[in-house]
Amino acid sequence: MMPPLLRYILIRLLFIPITLIVITALLYGFVMLTPPEVRATLFLPVGGNPERMTAEQIQRLTERIIREHHLNDPYPVQYVGWVAGLVRGEWGWSPVLKQDVLAALVRRTPVTIELTLYAVLLFVPLGMVNGVLAGWRKNRITDHIFRLSAFTATSLPIFVLAQVLMAIFYVVLGWFPPERLSMENMLLVRLPEFHAYTGLVTVDGFLNGRVDISLDAFRHLVLPVISLSLLHWATLGRVTRASMIEELGKDYTLAAKARGLSNQEVVWKHAFRNALTPSLTSSALSAASLFTGVFVIERIYNFKGISDLVVISVYETPDAALVLGFAVYSVCIVLMIMVILDILQGLFDPRVREGILQT
Repeated sequence: MMPPLLRYILIRLLFIPITLIVITALLYGFVMLTPPEVRATLFLPVGGNPERMTAEQIQRLTERIIREHHLNDPYPVQYVGWVAGLVRGEWGWSPVLKQDVLAALVRRTPVTIELTLYAVLLFVPLGMVNGVLAGWRKNRITDHIFRLSAFTATSLPIFVLAQVLMAIFYVVLGWFPPERLSMENMLLVRLPEFHAYTGLVTVDGFLNGRVDISLDAFRHLVLPVISLSLLHWATLGRVTRASMIEELGKDYTLAAKARGLSNQEVVWKHAFRNALTPSLTSSALSAASLFTGVFVIERIYNFKGISDLVVISVYETPDAALVLGFAVYSVCIVLMIMVILDILQGLFDPRVREGILQT
C-alpha cells in the first residue's frame, strides 16, 4: 500500500497539469477572439527572425503560419498546436520587444524572484512568531501592539505604503535608495568578469568575491521587501493568532499544563504544531499573491523585472504572444509555489496528508 505522504505528494503533483490545461484552455479561448493574423505572432520564431524581415516578408510568413498551424481551423485543433509549441519552448515572437517571449521572461525572472524570495523569508517567520506571541498573550500589551500594527498594515494600499517609505527613508533620510543597485555597481555586474551564477545579485556578489556588491543589493532591497511583505505579515499573523487562541483553549493543552509542562513547552511544542495548518495555508495564498503584487513594487522602486513586460503588453502595440506568454508563465510560477507549500504542509501535519484535515 502506498505511504500516505507519497500519495499526498503525487495527488498534489497531478493537480499541476490538470490546472494548467484548464487555465490555458480558457486563455487561448480569449485569444481566439482576435484575428488569425494576430495569433500568427505566437508562431513567428518558427519561420525566422521577424526583426530582420521586411513588411512583405512578414506578411508572406504570416500567411504561411496560418496555413501550417491551421489558425482558421476549429478551436481544439488550434489549442493543441499552441500547447505543443509551448512544450517545445516556442512561446512566440514579441513584435514590441523584438525578441522571443520566453527568452524575455527568463531574462527578467531573477529580479522578480529575488524580491519575492526575500519577502517570503521576511514575512513568514515574523508573521508566525508574532501571531503565536499575540495569541499566547491575548489581551495583553503584546497582543494590543500586534493587532494595532496589523490593522494599520492591512489598511494601507501597497502602493501608498511604498511611496511613504520611500519619501521618509530615501528622500528625507537617504538611507535606502530605489533601483536594484547603485550606478557604479550596476556597471560592474554587466562586465564579463562578473559571472551571473544564479541571477540573484545578493548571491552572485558573494560568489564573485564582491561582498560590497551583495551588501549594496541588500541595501536596495530593504524598502521594496518591506513594502511587499508587510500586508502578508499582518494577514499571516492574524491567522496564526486566531489558531493559537483556539488551540490554547482545547483540553489537551490544559492536560499538558496539568502534567507540569511549562507554558513555553505547551505553546511551542504542542499548540503551535497544531496551529501550523491554517498558518501554512495562509502562507501559500500570500506567497502566490506576492507574485502579482511584486509588479507594483518593481515599478515604484524601478526594478527591471517582469513588471516591464506587464506594462509593455498592456500599453504598447497589441502583443498577443507577450500577453499570453506572461499569463502562462505567471500561472506556472504560482502553481509551483502552491504545490511546494502544500507539500510542506503535508510534511508538518500528518492529518493533512492522511485526509483527516482538508486544506
